[in-house]
Amino acid sequence: MQVQTPDWVKHAVFYQIFPDRFAIGKQPRKRVLNNVSWEDWDATPTLQGYKGGDLWGVLEQLDYLQDLGVNAIYFTPIFQSACNHRYHTHDYYQVDPLLGGNSAFKELLEAAHKRDIKVVLDGVFNHSSRGFFFFNDILENGPHSPWLNWFKIHGWPLAPYTGDLPANYEGWVGNRALPVFNHDNPDVKEYIMEIAEYWLNFGIDGWRLDVPFEIKTPGFWQEFRQRVKAINNDAYIVGEVWEDAREWLDGSQFDGVMNYLFTAPTIAFTAGDRVDIEQVKDRSYQPYPALSAAGYAEKIQQVLELYPWEIQLTQLNLLASHDTARLLTIAGGDRKSVILSTLLLLTFPGAPSIYYGDEVGLPGAIDPDSRRGFPTEANWDKEILKTHRELIALHHAYPCLRIGEYKVLFAEGEVYVFARVLDQQELIVGINVSTTDAKVNVDITNLQSQPNKLLYASDKVELSNQGDSKLLLNIPSRSGCIIG
Repeated sequence: MQVQTPDWVKHAVFYQIFPDRFAIGKQPRKRVLNNVSWEDWDATPTLQGYKGGDLWGVLEQLDYLQDLGVNAIYFTPIFQSACNHRYHTHDYYQVDPLLGGNSAFKELLEAAHKRDIKVVLDGVFNHSSRGFFFFNDILENGPHSPWLNWFKIHGWPLAPYTGDLPANYEGWVGNRALPVFNHDNPDVKEYIMEIAEYWLNFGIDGWRLDVPFEIKTPGFWQEFRQRVKAINNDAYIVGEVWEDAREWLDGSQFDGVMNYLFTAPTIAFTAGDRVDIEQVKDRSYQPYPALSAAGYAEKIQQVLELYPWEIQLTQLNLLASHDTARLLTIAGGDRKSVILSTLLLLTFPGAPSIYYGDEVGLPGAIDPDSRRGFPTEANWDKEILKTHRELIALHHAYPCLRIGEYKVLFAEGEVYVFARVLDQQELIVGINVSTTDAKVNVDITNLQSQPNKLLYASDKVELSNQGDSKLLLNIPSRSGCIIG
């Protein structure tokens, strides 16, 4: 079948926001709660504590995001919930009142769209929470509840709050707080489809789907795509699939996935032995052991061969998320690892996604520590921020960095060089992850424009053409460059 994906995603730079932790609105607003003792913004996050971030805070930071070069926001869940991350959905039709409710979201959505910033929401459709009204009815009325067939009930009594008794219903990964929907029930399927349609009609630009691989009902995601695209053919559908996602990326279901198959080798190459194993062990991706340039080239080539090119261009590429430790912490605090991996992120096919705070060097171990409050400006790493601004600007300025062909030119030792090519526009990206300087001759025979102008360098890179077929690069240790 012919694969079609939204064009705007191919030109998007995403910014992932965890709403409770990004910003608290400062302007006077009508709030449901006014005298709340929030968890200290700068204190280490706890599993259950709220810091009070809201959608008004995001609205007031749109200037910052636009100046950074962001033109798409991906929100982790914003619907009513009894947890700070809001993956325990109580009401799929109500934005959490702590975030400002539906009216605040409408105001934010309209303001973002005026700036040509797209907004993608997180859909948790595999499971709800035990506070979800339909499940709560079962807790109240037992086998008399009309909602029994909406969930996977195994016996009585149900035990939603104690581990001393069998739960007697299916919770996601055994978590009693997250009762799993019975997607084989046509009423459940229709309910979820209507939620997706409602928020698309409200004005959102797409859905990020939480653990979509857990939904096994035949045809579920095919119908989801048909109904989403019927409302907005340009809506983005991106799934949380950490591994090989060919099953969902055949053109009939998702437009892309969160591309952890890019994340893992990129960190393994740029951070190498600096990776803090405690932050990545027992996770669904492996940014270790260290990769050589040849090893990285092999991994990346495998990723690029997995999916149709149209899908590659709408993959959601990332270096960290709310489900991982922060990039800086994974890299053992090494700032150059952050800068080098960010260079690879902003020059790889697909849509780059920046986890809020990574652009200013926010550290954080595995969750909940990776969900810290966005730091005050006094605590920003200005060099890392400058790197993001420069690389995002180049990403927007050169179409070849977004939709151009990806050609590996050199991959030996710890030096990796590739080109992005679109018609007559050609850029070369070079990275040296070694602790020593490197001088390499790169074969550019197959490039027409003979790039020789330094557009970006994290250190003092030297270059010179050696005739029509060779480019001599002197790349200092732990640095990278873009040449046009």
